Amino acid sequence: MTANADAMNASPPEDGLSGPRFVSAITTLVIAVGMSSLDTSIANTALPTIATDVNASAAASVWVVNAYQLALVVSLLPLASLGEIIGYRRVYVWGLFGFTLASLLCAVSWSLPTLTAARVVQGFGASGIMSVNTALIRFIYPSKSLGRGVGYNALVVAVSTAIGPTVAAAILSVGSWQWLFAINVPLGVVAFALAVRVLPETNHAAYRFDFGSAALNALTFGCLIFGIGEAAHGVSHAVSGTVLGIAAVSGLLLVRWQLKLPAPMFPVDLYRRPMFALSSLTAFCSFSAQGLAFVSLPFYFQTVLGLSAVQTGLLLTPWPVMTAVLAPIAGPLSDRYPPAILGGVGLAILCAGLALVAALPNHPGTVGIVWRMMVCGAGFGFFQSPNLKAIMSSAPPDRSGGASGIVATSRLVGQAVGAALVALCFGISMSHGPALALALGAVFAGSGSLVSFSRLAARPVGQPVRSHVSQPG
Repeated sequence: MTANADAMNASPPEDGLSGPRFVSAITTLVIAVGMSSLDTSIANTALPTIATDVNASAAASVWVVNAYQLALVVSLLPLASLGEIIGYRRVYVWGLFGFTLASLLCAVSWSLPTLTAARVVQGFGASGIMSVNTALIRFIYPSKSLGRGVGYNALVVAVSTAIGPTVAAAILSVGSWQWLFAINVPLGVVAFALAVRVLPETNHAAYRFDFGSAALNALTFGCLIFGIGEAAHGVSHAVSGTVLGIAAVSGLLLVRWQLKLPAPMFPVDLYRRPMFALSSLTAFCSFSAQGLAFVSLPFYFQTVLGLSAVQTGLLLTPWPVMTAVLAPIAGPLSDRYPPAILGGVGLAILCAGLALVAALPNHPGTVGIVWRMMVCGAGFGFFQSPNLKAIMSSAPPDRSGGASGIVATSRLVGQAVGAALVALCFGISMSHGPALALALGAVFAGSGSLVSFSRLAARPVGQPVRSHVSQPG
């Protein structure tokens, strides 16, 4: 009875939250989404240090990263579906609890197997956060300010992902690798305490959780990300090809299975909506471009230009800084102007920026690099918020979980594809590989811009912005 009363007290007003409760709800989302996004990239920088400390080989230590990413990607859509059934608030709270506990376990790990196991748990916790955070925004912000809400969310995700290596380097300069994970614990406790008090309770769907869909989803996306990663690390074509073949077959079975369901876990019903399908494709293109840039640029700065790691970090900084400046501006603009135009313009700017970086002279000056990176960051920031709003607003309110899951899945798959293509470019030419990867990133961004503008011709599906009847949990 107490739990039911708490859930009823957590019910939001008709159109979003307000006052101190609104501020607290946004605070817990910012902390949790920032931590989970940061941890997708922060461990990369510490891998050599971790491998030495736990007496593991470089190849084996890669599983510190792989374990987190695989757990994250295989559970995003299942947990998003679970959020529609039991409420987004519950999935988020339990995900945050698991992420915080796993961060503590990572910090006290004494071997590679224990750290890898803790990272698996941390990945599942991060998935609980990422799978429903965008859906929660829809019930926290008033409908007229939805663009502003997704703008701030896009800002947190983009900046957290981009500054991961810089944050890791700063922490490692004053402490051991364990602090990369220990720092999450107090932040997680604060976010958890806020979440259980202020997050809104949302509608509960009538259908049951589909374990068959969850298994096929895990096999499809797990094999896809694993196969892409193995290809990027130079594993034999037979191994990576077999794994990717399994992903393709299981993916076809997954789609056929979902077509029979009224509320599919892999949201094929939403992909029937042109605006949603085109917006998801645009997101994939943008994150592929970002992945190509963020993996290739450090090699370009250090290997080709001969710069230090510190200089490299400083030269990468203008990108997230400009993203931080433009994302909050583009979000409110998407409440007034078509996201198709805003997103198309943003990706066109990103395309131009990447092309300019790829065409840098043999001995570029610092100013020349910085302003080009600023162009890239401005374009990426101007695109993200409007596109995220387009994805969420094109889905019915009762399918916000499926849409939110696709947002995170598009980001992870796009980044993985971008990283794999960087490896391919380096295989073609080590000296010209970074420039080739950046040029390919420009192609992805340009293609995404065209897809974004094509949404102007997409016929919107009429629907209210929010339909909300709170049910106690």
